[in-house]
Amino acid sequence: MLNKTSLSGFLLLPFSDLQEFQILYFVTFLLLYLGIVSGNLFIIAAIALDHHLHSPMYFFLMNLAIQDVGHVSVFIPKSLVNSLMNTRHISYSGCVAQVLFFIFFLSSDFAILTVMAYDRYVAICNPLEYEMIMNRGACKQMIAIIWMTVFLYSVLHTCGTFASPFCSNIVKQFFCEIPQLLKLASTDLYLIEIGVIGFSAFIGSCCLIFIIVTYVHIFTAVQKIRSVQGRRKALSTCLPHLIVASTFVCTSSFAYLRPSPDNPSHLDIAITLIYSVVPPMLNPLIYSLRNKEIKNSLQRLLGLNKNI
Repeated sequence: MLNKTSLSGFLLLPFSDLQEFQILYFVTFLLLYLGIVSGNLFIIAAIALDHHLHSPMYFFLMNLAIQDVGHVSVFIPKSLVNSLMNTRHISYSGCVAQVLFFIFFLSSDFAILTVMAYDRYVAICNPLEYEMIMNRGACKQMIAIIWMTVFLYSVLHTCGTFASPFCSNIVKQFFCEIPQLLKLASTDLYLIEIGVIGFSAFIGSCCLIFIIVTYVHIFTAVQKIRSVQGRRKALSTCLPHLIVASTFVCTSSFAYLRPSPDNPSHLDIAITLIYSVVPPMLNPLIYSLRNKEIKNSLQRLLGLNKNI
């Protein structure tokens, strides 16, 4: 049994035992990381600097981009350093920090996606009261509540994960993922964390049902819009959000709710990559390519079109 005083760190799963493949992984994910961070930073800058985008929808989108930058920064830089240095080690405190902030940003993403669904519902189904319901103060309160609640939730998750001593320090994943850490627990205290995961699954299911019901009402209201251009504009603001939310929910639920294998396969690692990397990568691509206002703002920001 390894307790907290004798356990100095963990050994993470390398992507390959061959140095050549480790270097290939480093280059690939460095480019991916830089692309995700720069794409989301461009969205943050465009929304913050363009007064035309100071609306609730873009306010939530900016916060989503902030969360995405933090989300990928929790584990990718450490994985890149390990690949470059050909090492597997992460300190005990570093592992705790990874769990805390990974759950914080992951949960914040889901919470913001849920609030964005409500924002689109009010805008399309109740447009006359939109300004009153989704005013600036209400939006800031929603984000503040999300940050505070999710932080407490992340602390609860982290405490539940590290409450039990570990019988091994070999984590069979490329970062400190909770399901793999629970497999190392040496006592039944890990049942507390399993209970927290079960409660999380319940809350997540409620949010998912809320998003689904919300979009059923949205698509019903869109069908009643007489103008083809109006229907197209309404769908263009909803479909990107629905794509990101469904990808995020399906992959993360599959990764956390299914039984964790003793020896993760390439499919298991791929699923982890999908729910941890793909949503932050999709957000700037989908919203910048499909949203004309953001494209125009980015062009003005980059000086590509002086006439816009």
